[in-house]
Amino acid sequence: MCGICGYISKKNITLDQLKDMNDTMYHRGPDDSGAEIYEMPGGWQVGFAQRRLSILDLSALGHQPMHSADKRLSVVYNGEIYNYQELKEELADYSFRSNCDTEVIIAAYLKWGIQCVERFNGMFAIALYDRATQDVYLVRDRIGKKPLYYWYEDQNLVFASELKPIMKCPGFVGEIDKRVLSRYLFQQYINAPESIYQKVYKVEPGAILHFSKGNIISRKYWDIKKVYHESVKNPIENYEEAKEQLKDALKKSVKARMIADVPLGSFLSGGYDSSLVTAIAQECSDSPVKTFSIGFHEEKYNEAKYAKAVADYLGTNHTELYIDEKDMFGLVESIPMYYDEPFADSSEIATMMVSKLAKEHVTVALSGDGGDEFFCGYNIYKNVAQAQRLDKLGGMVHGICSLPGLKQAHIEDKLPFRVRVIAGNREKESKTQFGAGNYLVRAKAMVKAPLTEGTASQEEKALPIHYLTESQYHVKDWQIRRMLLDMETYLPGDILCKVDRASMKYSLEARCPILDTGVMELSYRIPHVFKYANGDKKHILKEIAYDYIPKNLLDRPKVGFGVPLDKWLRGPLKEQLLDYSSYDFLKQQNIFDAGYVSDMIREYVKKGDAGPATGANYSKITWSFFVFQQWYQKYCG
Repeated sequence: MCGICGYISKKNITLDQLKDMNDTMYHRGPDDSGAEIYEMPGGWQVGFAQRRLSILDLSALGHQPMHSADKRLSVVYNGEIYNYQELKEELADYSFRSNCDTEVIIAAYLKWGIQCVERFNGMFAIALYDRATQDVYLVRDRIGKKPLYYWYEDQNLVFASELKPIMKCPGFVGEIDKRVLSRYLFQQYINAPESIYQKVYKVEPGAILHFSKGNIISRKYWDIKKVYHESVKNPIENYEEAKEQLKDALKKSVKARMIADVPLGSFLSGGYDSSLVTAIAQECSDSPVKTFSIGFHEEKYNEAKYAKAVADYLGTNHTELYIDEKDMFGLVESIPMYYDEPFADSSEIATMMVSKLAKEHVTVALSGDGGDEFFCGYNIYKNVAQAQRLDKLGGMVHGICSLPGLKQAHIEDKLPFRVRVIAGNREKESKTQFGAGNYLVRAKAMVKAPLTEGTASQEEKALPIHYLTESQYHVKDWQIRRMLLDMETYLPGDILCKVDRASMKYSLEARCPILDTGVMELSYRIPHVFKYANGDKKHILKEIAYDYIPKNLLDRPKVGFGVPLDKWLRGPLKEQLLDYSSYDFLKQQNIFDAGYVSDMIREYVKKGDAGPATGANYSKITWSFFVFQQWYQKYCG
């Protein structure tokens, strides 16, 4: 686990400047660093740098940039290739000098070319320079576990694991991409390929970016839509067989992720996914696995007692830390430092806290991420199924309310909230993304025109707040369609981003067994009825968990984590929020509609919310705005 950065440019970027860029990511790799510059024909220079968090082969032989023995190839890399030992056996004709997976990447490329990435099972962001062909490749893992940004302008390419090295690069101006803001305010994250800056992008999950003679081409080597449709052609129709195959795949995945030359543990919330991962890890371990949980003094948010019960049953070496609101609030100021573009999923705070706790004891931690998206675990999936059943009725209600006279009387606006949502859900490309229309209206209205006007140029037009891509999945079942959409957007853009930045803040590597290539692809072969069985979400995964842990320890309503956003925004953050939303400040900033936002925030602070049942709870969109302004003050103010 590391941080990487570099460039391919005709501009004069010195080695000291490259080192400065690299050192902005010290937290990602405090154990070692390397930076080198290579000459490329045609007046180009290639700079590669890396900050290392030593996990495998702790010796100097794992130092990066790493080169092939003949100096043809140079590589910097962030992540873990979990099947590197199996690949090493296939590459026996290569003379290995180290026992680290980075050298396996080099040997694999020399034998199979860039297609070698299709053989890698892991989480990774790779930059590779081939002197024989004068090609540079940037590669990101299938599901987007590891981040990889790039700035491309005037045929020059700068890349990094985080935005900070790119911001530090000589000549970078950093103009905000206003097109993404309304979507960010609503979604609370910025999804690939966009970033907060113009001309700065994220390499998409499962993609290879090829740089050659100043031009870049991106292609997918693993595409969720294609893999899903190929996999469903070969379903596992017998439930017991599907369960057994999934159980075996999970065992193999967990075992592979327990290979490390440093102490390893597991996050344990007491929910199904983390409990199952921990149980399998305990089964594979010769000694008690170290497990870590965060507890909250407020009973309605506290799952620590459930995690402890699971830990006691499994016999793990369990550590828990009870925190209060003051502890959480203390991390608010650090959000823009480690999430160096606006990111407003407030659960990042708890993730940072459990990462800090784990780092006091281990360097690697297993997590249960991915179970909800791949096995139908979120509550929204139950709502989506209901919405599909009521869609025709909703269309009729919408049609009646659109009749002359009724439309003018705004009858649809007077319907109960849930009926209004179903009736208003008429966009075919976003059928599974229904929600409070008031949020959409506000997210659009907050951003300064002409971004939301029809007269704006294509480059100025705001991105749609919803992802208008659902027809691309060619799936009639709304639940499956929404799960696939979440795998491509919410999972990499929010969940995995959250875990990566929170864990790396403390130089901790987080590994996700459920996001193993074999587990993901197998999940597509498992019939949906095995995942969502008579309204039981994540059914087959739960049944496997019950093989390890008694049902009564797991079967309970999910508590979830809640930051008291309203209390903070109307309390200790109130004056800061009012400063961020003052008319004069917004007018000078020239990003948001000064009058609209200033009035909206003051109304929010003064009157409070009408409650979530009406769709008028604006704490989340206000928090998104606050986090953006906090970020803006740090990097642009």
